[in-house]
This record gives sequence, C-alpha cells and structure tokens, in this order.
Amino acid sequence: MASLVLSSLCFTSQKPCSFTSSLRFSLGALTGSRSAAPLTVGFRPVKRRNGRIRVSVYSRASPLLFRDLDADDFRHPLDKQNTLILKAIPGLTELGRALLAGTVTEQIMLLENIGTSVLVSKDQLPELHKMMIEAAGILNIESPDLYVRQSPVPNAYTLAISGKKPFVVIHTSLVELLTRNELQAVLAHELGHLKCDHGVWLTFANLLTLGAYTVPGLGAFLAQTLEEQLFRWLRAAELTCDRAALLVAQDPKVVISVLMKLAGGCPSMADQLNVDAFLEQARSYDKASSSPVGNAQTRQLSHPLPVLRAREIDEWSRSNEYRSLLKRATQMNVVEKV
Repeated sequence: MASLVLSSLCFTSQKPCSFTSSLRFSLGALTGSRSAAPLTVGFRPVKRRNGRIRVSVYSRASPLLFRDLDADDFRHPLDKQNTLILKAIPGLTELGRALLAGTVTEQIMLLENIGTSVLVSKDQLPELHKMMIEAAGILNIESPDLYVRQSPVPNAYTLAISGKKPFVVIHTSLVELLTRNELQAVLAHELGHLKCDHGVWLTFANLLTLGAYTVPGLGAFLAQTLEEQLFRWLRAAELTCDRAALLVAQDPKVVISVLMKLAGGCPSMADQLNVDAFLEQARSYDKASSSPVGNAQTRQLSHPLPVLRAREIDEWSRSNEYRSLLKRATQMNVVEKV
C-alpha cells in the first residue's frame, strides 16, 4: 500500500484549502500553520490540593469485546453503497494504490512524525497506551503505534505507510479538551479507518482536497468525474468510523460529547456542555436544512456536519443492528486489557 493519510474526525474541509506538509484532515477548521504557543499533555480532571496537582487515572468498567467483528458488521449503509460505486469504475483501485507510491513521500511523512512527536508506549504515557490497546482489542484489530504531537488545533489522524506499521497521531490540545473515555472514542474512530481499509479512497479524497484537480489530464479527470462521488463517500466513511467509536465507548453520549466539544467546546467550559441540548440542536438543523441551500452546503464537505453526526450515532445506538452486535460480544477480562 502507498503512503496514505486516513481522515480523522474533522468536520468541514472544503476545496481549495490549506494543509500542513503531510496530507491530513483537521478535526476542526483546517489550517496550514503549525506554529503555536507551548502546550502540555494534560490528563484531566486535574485538582490542586495542598500545593500538589492530583491527576486522575484512566479506568472504566470492563467493556464488551467483539472477537469476530468484521468491518461490514458496523459499516454505514452509505459507506457500503458509495464504495461499491467507486469500485465499479474500471482501474480506479489500481490508480489509487499507485498515486502515492513514492518512497520520498513515505520517508518525509514518517520522519516528520517521529522527529516532532512523542511515541506512546507502556513506559511513555502509559495511560494513553492502555487506551489504544484496549480499543484495538475491542474492535478485533492489531494495535497501531500512537504518537502525541504538540499543536493548538484539536486533531487526530491515522497514517498507513507502505511496508510499515500504521500509526495514529493525536494533538495535545485534543488531550486537554476531552475526558479519558472521549479520547479513547477518538482513538477508536481512527482505528475504524484501518479496520475498514479506507486507505485507497482516502488517497483520492486527500489528493482532490489538496488541489490535484488543477493538474492537467489526471487532475481534470479527478475533478470532473470523481470529486463529488469521492466526497460523498468520504462523508459516509466518517459515519462508519463514528460507529467504531461507539463500539468502543459503548455509550452514545461519550461519542456525541466528542462531536459537541469539537464543534464548540473548550476545557474551561466543558462541564457546562449538554449532550441532550446538542441533539435537540441537530433536530432543529434537520428542519432548517430541508432546502436546496441546505443540500448545497454539505455537497463539498469532506466530513458530515457535527450535528448530523451526533444525530446519526444517536439513532444507531438505538437500532437493532447495534443491539445485535452487543449481544454477540463478550466481557473483556483483566488479562486481555493489559
């Protein structure tokens, strides 16, 4: 497989837009700048007592484990439908695998990440390491490497590089913004891209968003023939990965809270945010957007709007499909969680 940057939880990237040197989608507004005031990796909630800072330790009740989970067990119907449409285009899969096959690109992306981030392990940020191992175990997938990068933009993304172990990157500002369970839901979302093998089509989406449509020949073909279909698929793929997040969190309010905080949250006001009010906001958006203007608003977005994602995950959490998956699951024991 070629160098791929798998999309994360970002909301509203449109073309043309600005990116950092690696092909990536942002969780929030897209930006090409990585300059920022220093941040620290936080572990909330943090309390100060008698001059000492007390840091909470990640813990949760033993979650359910999906031993025989297949990607199609939770893949969103729109993801399935649009993937079949893309696969039906002759030669498109092979072209996607060849587009980013350059070893120079691979090395730049890999070295940049290793040189500017902290690799998580059982000896380095062990709490985050435990979250990733547990999430991968629940989804029945091999755990990728996990890095933490200094950035003021809340973001997480996954990279799969030819011949190398894939890895997930999370930004320090995201760690500060979310609770431990919410952060694990983000990791699960990223694992969803790997579980569902979203790489080939995300290659196309990344190239289009970066402006490949301006390249003579191939660019015109991509822009005129595939662009709308690829963005439609990409939005559907994000809904699939939100489902992966729910399978790990096993509480829809955790996933919806992530989307709400990324839409308009900050650490200082996090305890005042209300998931139920955000879902009501989603219902009001449905009523207001049932017009040509509403449809046009989402057509060129790489990710569904956060309120729509919240509504989707709320509905799926109450579906027979989700309940059936829970019935198939088994309790994860202490040995499996290590």
